[in-house]
Amino acid sequence: MKKSTAVLSTVALTSALWLSGCSGNNNDANSSSSPAASASGSASATAGAEGSTQAFPLKEKVTLKAVTQRPALAPSDFNEMEMAKKLEAATNVHIEWDTIVDTDYQEKKNLLITSGSLPDFFLNSGFSDSDIIRYGKDGTILPFNDYIDKYMPNLKALFEKRPDIKALVTAPDGNIYSLPVGEELGSGQEEIGSNPDFLYINQDWLTKLNLQMPTTLEEYHKVLQAFKTQDPNGNKKADEIPLTFMNAFWTGDIGYLFGAFGVPDKTYQPNNNAFTEHLNVDNGKVSFAAVQDGYKQAAAYFHDWVKEGLIDKESLTQDVTQYFAKGKNDPEIMGSFLWWDHTDVVADRDAHYPIVPPFKDMVVKWNNGSALGRGGAVITKDNKNPEITAQWLDNLYEPHTAAEVRWGPEGIWFDKDASGKFVQKTDLNNPGEFRQKVSLGGAGVITGDDFKTVVAPEARAQKRMDDIKNIFVPQMQKEKYPNIFFTEEELATIDSIKPEIQTFTNSSRAKFLLNGVTDGEWNDYVSKLKKMGLDDLLKIYQDGYNRYLAAQK
Repeated sequence: MKKSTAVLSTVALTSALWLSGCSGNNNDANSSSSPAASASGSASATAGAEGSTQAFPLKEKVTLKAVTQRPALAPSDFNEMEMAKKLEAATNVHIEWDTIVDTDYQEKKNLLITSGSLPDFFLNSGFSDSDIIRYGKDGTILPFNDYIDKYMPNLKALFEKRPDIKALVTAPDGNIYSLPVGEELGSGQEEIGSNPDFLYINQDWLTKLNLQMPTTLEEYHKVLQAFKTQDPNGNKKADEIPLTFMNAFWTGDIGYLFGAFGVPDKTYQPNNNAFTEHLNVDNGKVSFAAVQDGYKQAAAYFHDWVKEGLIDKESLTQDVTQYFAKGKNDPEIMGSFLWWDHTDVVADRDAHYPIVPPFKDMVVKWNNGSALGRGGAVITKDNKNPEITAQWLDNLYEPHTAAEVRWGPEGIWFDKDASGKFVQKTDLNNPGEFRQKVSLGGAGVITGDDFKTVVAPEARAQKRMDDIKNIFVPQMQKEKYPNIFFTEEELATIDSIKPEIQTFTNSSRAKFLLNGVTDGEWNDYVSKLKKMGLDDLLKIYQDGYNRYLAAQK
């Protein structure tokens, strides 16, 4: 099932997932007003190839080869982006980019490593914890420890201020093989990505059909039936889509609605490398949602909606491009949908797609993992200039530059307010899609403190956090599974068991939604999961969670 993770960069998410003038104005690259210049200035001296020291911009250009993933809307050559041009002007380091569409990235990344065709570094590496341990141990990727001390003052300062972030990326052997990445917006249940799935509904259609905002699942069911049968778009065609979503995607997933049966289902979390899909935590006990009775009831219930034609069957296979196209179709055909932010899907129609508040007695999921992840840059063993690479990467951890890398450059994405704080430009059309086109992504950390002093949250990000606090938190789970760095032995077991379980679980859910599920089929499904090692997997997750709790005392 091909699903695009293009909108990861939409997240503060994530969406957590962000040049002065920029138009080739490289003369300002070393001015004090240039964030990239201030970052490279703070990085000061780096060891040259012959043991000498040199500072950015280098006297002689150095070329580095990088592999990174890109969203579908981004240019294939990142050097077309103004931020890449700005970084090159500030450092005199030219990057030969090999960008891979994010839907194909993991497979192609693995093939590159297996073939031995390594770049100098992976930027948005997306390495799993197992990848980090395996390739760190066999020397495919280099530890950053010494480079951080000698050549990465921005990152070192971040670690000194936030030892929890250093702990997040420190492997069990004590080495740091990959860099942190992400944005901290809000905290705890009120964090911007605590619930990645908002249910939106077409208010114009509700008004036209004299319907009220649904407050229960059954009321919602009746609304969808009316959307299907009463021609709310007025074109005398049965082309309305009452409900659509993206099955088993990180956002926009129907697992949110499974919470109406007491068992919210969670899918892949972009910053959580340890595969914690489908995990819930209640009173300290870790459980696998996809074998609970409530999950079975939900799958059977929503299958009836599929039979009635209330659920778009393409929800089980569509990618982001198809999904977004439906939201912008003329005439309007979308009755309700699940997504991170409605503007991404329906663009300037967003005003008449309000959030449907959680239904009565519904349990709202609290997303597993963390706003920050450890799937950032890694340096490979084939790199002839690791010191220069480390310094170049360190630029991306100067807070202003991190903001430009994660969203887009000043003058394109940001303006500055009177205090010098970055603020999103007010004339951006569909920021979610635009960010994909101008953001390098995959590097840098924006902390909660940075949002107070360096960069203002996007207006829609602040609105999202307010919505989470006011609409979802009252019914949200009280516990979640954190982003734990497991031991090498535990990761080996997870790596051998979890992918098969994950694939089987997600494909089975699609089958249950499409065809229904009998008691016999359900029992066979649960039995197969146990034979695949589900109990062993849950023991590892429980042990890891117990250690995590003990460390908090």
